[in-house]
Amino acid sequence: MAARDFWRRHENLYFAITNKKVIFGVVIFLSIMALSIVGPMITPYDYEEFAGPGYQRPSKTHWFGTTIMGRDVFTQVVYGLRSTLLVGFLAGTIASAIGLVVGFVSGFFSGRAPDEGLMMLTNMFMVLPSLALLIILSAYLPYRGIVTQSLIVAATAWPWTARAVRSQTLSLKSQEFVNLSRISAAPTFRIIREDIAANMFSYVFMVYILQFNGTILSSVGLEFLGLGPTRGISLGLVLQNAVNWNALHLGMWWWTIIPGLILTMLIVSLYFINTGLDEVFNPRLREL
Repeated sequence: MAARDFWRRHENLYFAITNKKVIFGVVIFLSIMALSIVGPMITPYDYEEFAGPGYQRPSKTHWFGTTIMGRDVFTQVVYGLRSTLLVGFLAGTIASAIGLVVGFVSGFFSGRAPDEGLMMLTNMFMVLPSLALLIILSAYLPYRGIVTQSLIVAATAWPWTARAVRSQTLSLKSQEFVNLSRISAAPTFRIIREDIAANMFSYVFMVYILQFNGTILSSVGLEFLGLGPTRGISLGLVLQNAVNWNALHLGMWWWTIIPGLILTMLIVSLYFINTGLDEVFNPRLREL
């Protein structure tokens, strides 16, 4: 009886842990996370270290083979994966935070000066060619670390979140419980936090997953163009080096295919999590 009452109170949790898409996505994502955490601990090499002869195929000694310069691809992938996930987390968090603040404030004060000013700023960033802006910002910075790259990516990733959250805020602010809070003279910040943001938790969570996914792709794209961090390693840099050295033409498929496959699995896992959670939070889409 107690268990039944628990699942009634946590209905979304029940549907989440029984949704096949969520389970599949979470398992893949956690596996990749585990690889990024445990991998650097079990490899005997450094990602810049000469680990053996070049052109070595995957083997017991070198699980993902070696590069043309004799560096261990497995080591580069696990260290690069850690950096890529960190950039995605930082950039996704920053972009989501900016978008949420702009969206909530703009939606709550719709039709007034704060809304007009924030939407003008949002529209300016939306019409700017994001890839060109990212390239310009990255190219003119003398030093680019993980934090710098995260800020650059986040700078162009937040506008769509702001527009989406503003739209949801507009629909919620006309509800009776929000009007009741206004009549009771509740502070504006409290109304936004407790009456609007609290009722958008599921939507905000899914927005963050999309931002995490999108910022990873943007950062890998910059790294592939040679505009990533000036020091360190990442999945984008591993792929860039493979292309620069014509790995596929030389028959070194492991240098390109394996990092690309891991990146693809990461993106696909986040897609399945987001799609599954959409079914969890939307009763109309739940499987009977």
